[in-house]
Amino acid sequence: MKKEEARRGLAVKRGTSIENGSSYLTVAREAIAELKIERSLFIGHACEVDSDAAARDFIARIQAEHRQATHNCFAYRLGIGKKEITYYSDAGEPGGTAGRPILGAITGLGLTNVVVVVTRYFGGKKLGVRGLIEAYGQAARRVLEEAGSIRRVVTRELELTCSYAELDRLLYQVHSRGGKVIETEYGSEVRLKVAVPLPAWEEMKESHRPSP
Repeated sequence: MKKEEARRGLAVKRGTSIENGSSYLTVAREAIAELKIERSLFIGHACEVDSDAAARDFIARIQAEHRQATHNCFAYRLGIGKKEITYYSDAGEPGGTAGRPILGAITGLGLTNVVVVVTRYFGGKKLGVRGLIEAYGQAARRVLEEAGSIRRVVTRELELTCSYAELDRLLYQVHSRGGKVIETEYGSEVRLKVAVPLPAWEEMKESHRPSP
């Protein structure tokens, strides 16, 4: 089992792993794909995740669903650049034959915030080290192709306060910049918690900075 970690954190909040990029590529949907090699059945499972905990929850779910399998090997990647997190496991297969090829399939497609589990049901014929590397890598690539890809815009949360008369204009600013409202609180003024793309975050923060 191998762990490479720069810093823990999610992708869409300040101080987190893909904060410095404006967008990233991940899987478009959860997917499953099967591959049969020399009588062994390999089942790839892929899912978008936004945290270490979410990745481990998905892995645990697949392990529970395939508890009778010979192996449930996995890898995941979160974030990009210096703050990226990667983790992989051979789950009982010879060292370097499963987890690393799965991770290689993820990074080779330029994906992040994704977890892949490859389940193996042994068919009675050993594949050897090279055969296992090729099988796990192929199974991972197949399920990632099945999942497709989508580009996500990185957002950051911001709290804004305005009068009721200014609300429509503020909502227009948020939505026209590709943002969304997360929470609204009505009182003597309106308080909004919004999530906006990073390029708009600094601009909106400065333009709505409270007067001294």
